[in-house]
Amino acid sequence: MTTVPLTQNAMASPVIILIPVFNDWSAVSQLLSLLDKAFGESAKQGEYAVHAFLVDDGSTEELGNSFDSVSSTALKSINILALRRNIGHQRAIAIGLSYIYETLPCEAVVVMDGDGEDRPEDVLALLDEYQRNHRKKIVFAERARRTERFTFKLFYKFYKALHFMFTGRKVQVGNFSVLPFSLLKRLVVTSDLWNHYAAASFKIRMPVAMLPLPRGYRLSGESRMNFVSLIVHGLSAMSVYGDSIGVRLLVGASIAISVVFVATTYVLIMRYGFGVALPDWAPVVAVGGAAMLLQMFTTILIFVFIVLSGRDSASFLPLRDYKYFVERLIPIKGDVRFTLERSKAEPATLIATTNGLDVAP
Repeated sequence: MTTVPLTQNAMASPVIILIPVFNDWSAVSQLLSLLDKAFGESAKQGEYAVHAFLVDDGSTEELGNSFDSVSSTALKSINILALRRNIGHQRAIAIGLSYIYETLPCEAVVVMDGDGEDRPEDVLALLDEYQRNHRKKIVFAERARRTERFTFKLFYKFYKALHFMFTGRKVQVGNFSVLPFSLLKRLVVTSDLWNHYAAASFKIRMPVAMLPLPRGYRLSGESRMNFVSLIVHGLSAMSVYGDSIGVRLLVGASIAISVVFVATTYVLIMRYGFGVALPDWAPVVAVGGAAMLLQMFTTILIFVFIVLSGRDSASFLPLRDYKYFVERLIPIKGDVRFTLERSKAEPATLIATTNGLDVAP
């Protein structure tokens, strides 16, 4: 009997695809079939053991038989983590990541949307880039082309300019990414993850790589995100940089106050010191403007101190508090916990016998 060492590459690496869902069951079911096809047709089919993990963000529409037609040959399991209520896209991701970190150790987590705009075939491209970076960096999809309507693109450009002006950082990525499990431990103890996954990753200086990828099209139905939701989403990303925003506002207000103070002093000296004929309203406007800016400066200063005093407070810590929102785990195909436990328990050797290769007990 000969013992043959089994290297890490000889076993399929468990990868969990995390997808937050709110009522979009038709699109998600199509996405899962496309993911299964993409991995099934890939030359690296045996390299990854892929598990689909959906986070149901308090959907109001029944699941029904949405997944009856899903073909799942390459997908080892499909499970749904049902939340007690709707808490929003980003917070559903935070809870999903916290649950995975605590209960489902794996090689990596792929975070993607469930409507098809994050293209299934691009998951393989992200995983390839993840390997090229020695499995030590988060690989984000950098949007090389967007497919939304002109109005959305216009407002998005305005938001990007506003975001850069207030935070000093460019908006380059969304949620679509591959996250090494080894780095997940940093994110789940970051309060900012509760507001925005990508922004929190950049803020705590996670090692990041980016891969330019085009955005796809919705597979089914209409987007659930309205104008108000888009604004809230953008503000959530900016709120992660509250300290930077406060400091920039403080500097801007200081410059504006200095300019107005000089202008007001000049007006008063010219009017009352040298008797220069100026309109009667000029001193009133100058003094009033200075008073308003001073009040604004005081408000911004208070805001800055509030933000800075709360920098290290963990009002919501994802790893600690996510359990309050989890209702149950619903297995659609297989049980991801059981599958991953079996994978983790596999021995590091294969024993060659006369009857073939058998796993050592």
